[in-house]
Amino acid sequence: MMRLVRSSDRTRGLLGLVLVGAALAGCSAGTDELQQWMDEQRQQTRPTVKPLTPPKTFQPQRYEALAVVDPFSTQKLTVALRREAAQPSSLLAAEMKRRREPLEAFPLDSMAMVGSVSREGRPYALLRVDNLLYQARVGDYLGQNFGRITKISETEITLREVVQDAAGEWIERTSTLQLQEQGR
Repeated sequence: MMRLVRSSDRTRGLLGLVLVGAALAGCSAGTDELQQWMDEQRQQTRPTVKPLTPPKTFQPQRYEALAVVDPFSTQKLTVALRREAAQPSSLLAAEMKRRREPLEAFPLDSMAMVGSVSREGRPYALLRVDNLLYQARVGDYLGQNFGRITKISETEITLREVVQDAAGEWIERTSTLQLQEQGR
């Protein structure tokens, strides 16, 4: 009885192999036609490639500003500092004479206004710097550009900074630090 079951299993297996072989033979007949079409298309297609434009020839030019002071040299900075020391700007002179405040050690972009409170009718801004919370009021200094707070509202701090312009002159500019959203 065992032999009959095994021979029928073998017959089924052989029958399955014959069917798979026939199916694969039928598939290969269609690929010949496809291959012929692809070869025809390859022969008919002519790619169009634009010729590359030749590179421009480099014309070296002589550096004529050898006698002029390099704008990035320490010599120019030294000259500017000597001129400033001999004739100090009234804006900068007043700032240099006063005592520095703790929030002047940090750049303005590292500070975040996280809120505002009012005590005895005076507004105070709450600033987060290096994960520490500071209170600042009108008249306090903050930032590295001699920034002095001129106004505090619920959503922003307005301050006056003393900075150098492109000509090296000390000028005043107005900056603001706005209330940061809770997610930041």
